[in-house]
Amino acid sequence: MQQRLPSHLDPPLAFAHRGARAHAPDNTIEAFTLARRLGATGIESDVWVTSDGVPVLVHDGIVRRGIRRVPISAVAYRDLPEYIPTLAALYAECGNDFDVSLDMKTPEAYEPVAEVVRAQGVGVARRTWLCDPDLDHLVAHRNTMADFRLAHSTRLSKLDVTPELHAARLAEFGVDVMNMHHTDWNGGLVVLFHRFDILAFSWGLQLDHQLADALQMGIDAVYSDYVDTMMDVMAHEVGSLGT
Repeated sequence: MQQRLPSHLDPPLAFAHRGARAHAPDNTIEAFTLARRLGATGIESDVWVTSDGVPVLVHDGIVRRGIRRVPISAVAYRDLPEYIPTLAALYAECGNDFDVSLDMKTPEAYEPVAEVVRAQGVGVARRTWLCDPDLDHLVAHRNTMADFRLAHSTRLSKLDVTPELHAARLAEFGVDVMNMHHTDWNGGLVVLFHRFDILAFSWGLQLDHQLADALQMGIDAVYSDYVDTMMDVMAHEVGSLGT
């Protein structure tokens, strides 16, 4: 049997991608609450900000007005469709005893998100992972958001330096996580980033063997649409950690 590499988070986090989107409409309160009932230890969503400064959870950042597509940044929250929840509503409906991973779809979201999260109580920000493909955005907010966890979401092919130099750069800038598609990771890369105390997160894991392989290589968090499958694999793999 292949030896399992150690993760730095014990147990690894299990994020429901856009809620339990394989079972309910994505980025809705229904999907988020279902994900929690199915056992997900984290909720993932995308965050945008309305024209009146309200952080809302929706993927594409637009609403339709007849045949027009209007950016959420140009619409007040009261004028959005009811199915689009606020970040505050996620906590109101689901509590705050779980991790939250937020794809920061606009740099204007950082401060409104911080305000909402900090209002949930002590320690909630530490369980909030802010993910951004633009490393400059993360670096710009590191000092003012020291209580949050920051994740660089990218692909291996987009790095302009070697993975080792990038890991060193993340450590220098105080970024906590390297977050990549599961096809970019292997056990050697996980060990490399761990050597710099950078956590390894992996997304796009929909099949049981993909999830099992990620956990075997020491990944610290997995993201999946299929929460039931994810939790079954987690129960099997995490239950045998250290054996």
